[in-house]
Amino acid sequence: MSDAIRLEQPDRPWVMRTYAGHSSAAASNALFRRNLAKGQTGLSVAFDLPTQTGYDPDDEMARGEVGRVGVPVAHLGDARALFDGIDLAAANTSMTINAPAMWLLALYVTVADEQAAPREKLAGTTQNDIIKEYLSRGTYIFPPGPSLRLTTDVIAWTVANTPKWNPVNICSYHLQEAGATPVQEVAFALATGIAVLDAVRDSGQVEPDQIGRVVERISFFVNAGVRFVEEMAKMRAFGRLWDEITRERYGVTDAKQRRFRYGVQVNSLGLTEAQPENNIQRIVLEMLGVTLSRNARARAVQLPAWNEALGLPRPWDQQWSLRMQQVLAFESDLLQYPDLFDGSHVVEALVSEIADGARAELSTVLDMGGVVAAVETGYLKSALVASLAERRRRMESGTDVVVGVNKFTETEPSPLTASGANHIEQVDPAVEAAAIEGVKAWRAQRDEAAAAAALDRLRADAAGTANLMEATLECVRAGVTTGEWAGALREAYGEYRAPTGLSSGGALGETAAGSALAEVRSRVQATAADLGAARLRMLVGKPGLDGHSNGAEQIAVRARDAGFEVVYQGIRLTPAQIVSAAVAEDVDLVGLSVLSGSHLDAVPAVLEGLRQAGRPDLPVVVGGIIPSDDAETLRKAGVARVFTPKDFALNDIMGELVTVVREANGLA
Repeated sequence: MSDAIRLEQPDRPWVMRTYAGHSSAAASNALFRRNLAKGQTGLSVAFDLPTQTGYDPDDEMARGEVGRVGVPVAHLGDARALFDGIDLAAANTSMTINAPAMWLLALYVTVADEQAAPREKLAGTTQNDIIKEYLSRGTYIFPPGPSLRLTTDVIAWTVANTPKWNPVNICSYHLQEAGATPVQEVAFALATGIAVLDAVRDSGQVEPDQIGRVVERISFFVNAGVRFVEEMAKMRAFGRLWDEITRERYGVTDAKQRRFRYGVQVNSLGLTEAQPENNIQRIVLEMLGVTLSRNARARAVQLPAWNEALGLPRPWDQQWSLRMQQVLAFESDLLQYPDLFDGSHVVEALVSEIADGARAELSTVLDMGGVVAAVETGYLKSALVASLAERRRRMESGTDVVVGVNKFTETEPSPLTASGANHIEQVDPAVEAAAIEGVKAWRAQRDEAAAAAALDRLRADAAGTANLMEATLECVRAGVTTGEWAGALREAYGEYRAPTGLSSGGALGETAAGSALAEVRSRVQATAADLGAARLRMLVGKPGLDGHSNGAEQIAVRARDAGFEVVYQGIRLTPAQIVSAAVAEDVDLVGLSVLSGSHLDAVPAVLEGLRQAGRPDLPVVVGGIIPSDDAETLRKAGVARVFTPKDFALNDIMGELVTVVREANGLA
């Protein structure tokens, strides 16, 4: 073949990462080193939920959550252990951290200082996008205004001190998981970008003629679903609109600074528990959506593992996903050619359609006063809940096919999940106890006066207008813990409860699924009449720190549509709070949603609380990513039903909920 159409020099591969971290800093460090030895070219750190939400391991709110979905980092000692033996001057490190992003960056910088790594060489990313936490993932702490101040301070500090660091990674990934269409994903993420740039510009911490330096350090983190042609067009539309916004709104004249820079994790929540071997081809197709188009190619890619719908992946599973990237980059000829889609009228039409729709949606958000106002009014959350409800309806009706779930369900047993096989990583329960003892020992050996003085400075700076990064660095060096740093800012700013978005949704209409819902509604009404009540009442609870509320919200919406009166108070509740609400609201059923792996701690605590409150008869059901052995343990403890991702048909779940209420009350 002629060399005329090939690039003179093949493109360099993107940064290859796997999202990793669990149990302890030492165990995660060993995992990082193994992955780097296998050819991974960047680190992507997963933090556990207590770290993400600003709690120490010995806090009541951290019970059952330590080390489960990521690594616990409570102080400088943990950060040293996490990056032990890794040259931070040469590393490219992504940290999925938002509300305490300033704190984790300060820990990272301090470890780099101790290594004598020049700050100007530090390369990597702090996600630091709090807006999407209010909408989807739930690891927010403070209200939007103060949270945006923290983001602004990090950006201003890094531009001056760590110029190769990406201080914010505007994240549309979880927006797609929460239901966003491509148009909504692009529009809502760009609205966040505008809010961030406006805040930095208006803070006065960056000179007006230096705004281009801020723009070039902003990156995006996106989701890529299995509709890979549409996803590729979405990324081209993203780049087109970002170039327009930064040129026209902020006057950035350097095209290189305006370049849309993004990393990607392909769609983890699109993976299935049923026939999990199908997840391999899903991951490959999703990777193609963000690599095929040279002019819209990801700068960094991290792929989930085939078994993430089942539990925590093992190192071997992560290696499989890394090898997918390496085969595409090094064995195929993808990187040898210019953009494959330039000049395609089909692609151009699809890109224009997404871009035009996103402009209109972005205009709506800006007319409301911007993304913060759209969060506080509940507009964005309601839009996402409605979009996800529509996606669920298409799946239930069979309009959207999910192979192995709602079509082609006949299957041979998978050797990947054969009975008795250890097909997920298990977190040792002793991890939490060790972390608790570790943070107590850390506090005992530090200079208490220095820690107190550093926290006093942080509180004083938070009450004023100073950039909080220097006070945070002082806290790190003085031995302050994650929970103490966040606690001081909680005192200054308070905590926030985001809108739930449950005003959205609606009945299914004249469809097969709608007919099935009507049958369930009739059973709900009949059961209420049998119990002498006006309506059946259901409490949907999210115990612990797990903020992935999409499933709980869809259950709540469908239960409401089925005729239940639904009590849903949002995320991050203690078992005691759930029990109190169940008793006070006199509900007929409690539904708990746990996706973080803490079900064996959180659910028994609720059951015991109900017994102590005199309501041992109140039925409890549980949904989440729950291995079969754990599900049996929960049933033996008294849970009436356990639902996992394979239970996708919401009307069937609603029917089971009615049956549970009838069984609990001795009704035929």
